[in-house]
Amino acid sequence: MEEYQYYNQLLKGDGGALKRALYKSMGFTDSALEKPLIAIVNTYTNATPGHYNINEMCEQVKKGIESRGGTAMVFGSIAPCDGIAEGHDGMRYILPSRDLITSSVECMVRAHKFDGLVLLGSCDKIVPGLLMAAARLDIPSVFCNSGPMMPAMYKNKHYDGNIVTEAVGWKQRGEISQEEFREIENLAEPCVGSCAMLGTANTMGCLAEAMGMSLPGSGTVPAIYSKRMQIAYSTGEVIVDLVAKKLTARQIITKDSIYNAMAVLMGIGGSTNAIMHLQAIHKEAGLGELPLTLFDELSRKIPQIASVYPASPYDMVDFYEAGGVPAVMKELGSLLHMECLNVSGSNMEESLKQFGFSGRREVIKSIKEPFHLTGGVAVLRGNLAPLGAVVKPAAIPAHLMRIEGKSQVFQSEQEACQAILNGMVEENTIIILRYEGPKGGPGMPEMYRPMKCLEGMNLSDSCALITDGRFSGSNRGCFVGHISPEAYEGGILALVEDGDMIRIDVDKRELSLLIEDTVLNERKKHWIRPEKEVLDGYLNTYKKISQSAAQGAVVE
Repeated sequence: MEEYQYYNQLLKGDGGALKRALYKSMGFTDSALEKPLIAIVNTYTNATPGHYNINEMCEQVKKGIESRGGTAMVFGSIAPCDGIAEGHDGMRYILPSRDLITSSVECMVRAHKFDGLVLLGSCDKIVPGLLMAAARLDIPSVFCNSGPMMPAMYKNKHYDGNIVTEAVGWKQRGEISQEEFREIENLAEPCVGSCAMLGTANTMGCLAEAMGMSLPGSGTVPAIYSKRMQIAYSTGEVIVDLVAKKLTARQIITKDSIYNAMAVLMGIGGSTNAIMHLQAIHKEAGLGELPLTLFDELSRKIPQIASVYPASPYDMVDFYEAGGVPAVMKELGSLLHMECLNVSGSNMEESLKQFGFSGRREVIKSIKEPFHLTGGVAVLRGNLAPLGAVVKPAAIPAHLMRIEGKSQVFQSEQEACQAILNGMVEENTIIILRYEGPKGGPGMPEMYRPMKCLEGMNLSDSCALITDGRFSGSNRGCFVGHISPEAYEGGILALVEDGDMIRIDVDKRELSLLIEDTVLNERKKHWIRPEKEVLDGYLNTYKKISQSAAQGAVVE
């Protein structure tokens, strides 16, 4: 009788017989089970456009795994869409979903003791959730994103899907008809893929590549290109090679590789949400806390050399054609840790030799002539944010980099949007949106819609918005988020009143409420923590176990 030599430890000997029998019930043979068992996290759903092509990618990954002598086993995870969740209570579930995804992957992988792991995902919280899982599990792992969608074309100009929200303001002001509004709705999202701008989804796809967890050159390839499927096949090949080499996630996700991701974040002016995601990945990799001060230090050291929508007219396809992440890393090479490994098995220096410098200097400039001498993401401090707040200089007009203005306070996103669209917000106002942090939200929803309403009402060039909530990577204008401590925990943001003067100075990294301490102390005596009505379920749990935005809003 033939004696099979099972690679997976769970399947060996008489103790593995029941497990082998369970796998055989689904058609697996002894010859398949003696090979490395490679799990594929397939986050496909037809409810989220960034994940609609992942079933096809999964099939290619399976072929790649089998070609290298592995056996593929697929399981799923949730993949909510920020765009569909925005503007209602559904957004409160988006950030908490990140940690659910991490834990769901952990549970499945540790229950089955898989030998390797391929992580397929593309949208805002799915990408960091999958990377956090890889860091926590520390087995051979490769991440592969589904790629950005193509831009919309409207009046001979490219847009991303957020044109729809801006068009609400255009219609409100009578600049477009209902028919034209519907036309914009129908053309705004022309195909599948993650949104066409450098939002959180595409930022995290870029940073996964920068930290070495996905194949070099893969992060920005459009979703509908055949090359995306070729990358998926290669990912399947590579994961089996990593298992053979025993090269695990924590050998790739190191302090130096996360430094590289931070530097690329600054260099491309990516989403502010990436800061808390990198903090969470850093912690899951057993590296401890990643303080906001390090991001601030890097923001002063790393120049912004790429400019992608919403910071410029150029979308993700332009960025891909300009060279994408490899072109950025080649420019920043002297400031990076080029000895870091990536999933190809080579170090960054060796991997980048196959790529050239950018030929589109309107999208990716040289390090000697950058868009800005400092990074595209920065950390502010002051009495309003003693633990820090996050801002995106790459998306702020020059004249709003230092402003002082009177505050107008809102307790909810809906209240703010209604006031903006009804003409109740004047120019040069600093809008306060509070009680939207991890605990106060709860769930730290992103304040996407108010910023788009300001754009639609022609107020984004004069008004600012500050919050203990988050912002979408698609937002542009003067916005400050992640204010810590949050209002719910007694931060000074809770004490701001209509008409108070506030100073935002991005160059000096300052966010201050210009009120005497004696006045604030008196207000503090009368402050009562508001409690929002929350549906029974996970949000109540998240509220109890989530940490400050300054710590990545991780759960403990």
